[in-house]
Amino acid sequence: QVQLVESGGGLVQAGDSLRLSCAASGRTFSNYAMGWFRQAPGKEREFVAAITGSGARTYYADSVKGRFTISRDNAKATVYLQMNSLKPEDTAGYYCAADRRGLRIDSITVYDYWGQGTQVTVSS
Repeated sequence: QVQLVESGGGLVQAGDSLRLSCAASGRTFSNYAMGWFRQAPGKEREFVAAITGSGARTYYADSVKGRFTISRDNAKATVYLQMNSLKPEDTAGYYCAADRRGLRIDSITVYDYWGQGTQVTVSS
């Protein structure tokens, strides 16, 4: 089992930046691709960003390309989401997830483990 704990959310103004962190425990971290997803009230949970186990490749939703950056530090068993130029439409609960197989990691369907989420609220 993999345990994931997100942190770093908060209330910010449009144009501000936040960095989310997701700390993993319980398994060998580098064996897992990691993803960030978000869910706003009344909407489906949607893909935001993903990174392969080695960190060699990253993937982003079109809505966040150029603004968000996913990264990982395998020595610290932590994945990050740097969010710049935040917009009110970025307001959501943000969840990190882990996938052992590492295929099609831009799809919500492949992820095996999920964190509890951290709230990001962006005011206009």
